[in-house]
Amino acid sequence: MKWSLPALAALLLFYPFILTGPFYWDIGVAFLLAAISASAWNIVGGYAGQVSVGHSMFFGVGAYTPLLFYHLWGLPPVAGVPAGMLVSLALAVAIGMPTFRLQGHYFSMATIAVAELIRIFVGTWDLVGAAIGLQGPAVGRAWWDLTFRSELPYYYIFLAVLAVVLYTTFEVERSRFGYYLRAIKAGERAARSLGVPVRATKLKALMLSAVFTSVAGSLYSIKTGFIDPESGFGILVSVQMVIVAALGGAATLFGPLIGALLLVPLQTATNTWFGGGGSGLTYILYGGIIVLLARFEPGGMHEWWQHVAPRLMRRSHAA
Repeated sequence: MKWSLPALAALLLFYPFILTGPFYWDIGVAFLLAAISASAWNIVGGYAGQVSVGHSMFFGVGAYTPLLFYHLWGLPPVAGVPAGMLVSLALAVAIGMPTFRLQGHYFSMATIAVAELIRIFVGTWDLVGAAIGLQGPAVGRAWWDLTFRSELPYYYIFLAVLAVVLYTTFEVERSRFGYYLRAIKAGERAARSLGVPVRATKLKALMLSAVFTSVAGSLYSIKTGFIDPESGFGILVSVQMVIVAALGGAATLFGPLIGALLLVPLQTATNTWFGGGGSGLTYILYGGIIVLLARFEPGGMHEWWQHVAPRLMRRSHAA
């Protein structure tokens, strides 16, 4: 076990040199983006047990703001990343204060409703391109536009951001704040009776999650150079975060990585095999995963491995 973390770090660092070529690098970038988004969601949805299905609102804000800075003032899109983080932070406070009065599926339904309202509003707002969306610089004017011909620079930029998110999550796990989150997930009434500031803790978790989700959205739009309401604020963006975290194991540090490692290649395969029809299969794929997790292993692959590993060890010792 002590070698697992260095081995994972080495694998991620040298992946582009193990599987070379634009196709595999693109899969690696998609994997890292999914892991960043799911790890950000995991802070509030996994550790605190507040299942938000509207995190696309933060992703979309982070995606639109950099390209809006370029569209309005000709600034490098990366200049809009801090602004996207601040807007997402303010949005998290504005949304979290009323919605955290709700619990369970009522909270989830409220987050879906808010995200859909924002998507519809953005789709009719001419300043941000309405239904057409926004486009970034087609050709990089300088290195700070982060417009590269190769996927390799994006891979290592995304990897650095993922490292920051994971390290922050690790520190949260070990802190009093992390214990508060787990207490809230176990039972809000019991946590409140023990002196846990429930609403304030949930709001802080949502704010931290919103900031990292916004960064993920900014990375996506800067890399693709384009964003529209569906790719930024669409329900599928939120659902993917939930599925990736739940598939790998919510409320675990590396669960989102495991989920992204399983889901992203599967999505790529369906899109490659079935062309444009593969995008429609994504909904079927997500629905099937939800059913299987709910029926057989709600704790995801991490919990499944915790059950299977001791059996394998006993069999190996017996052999």
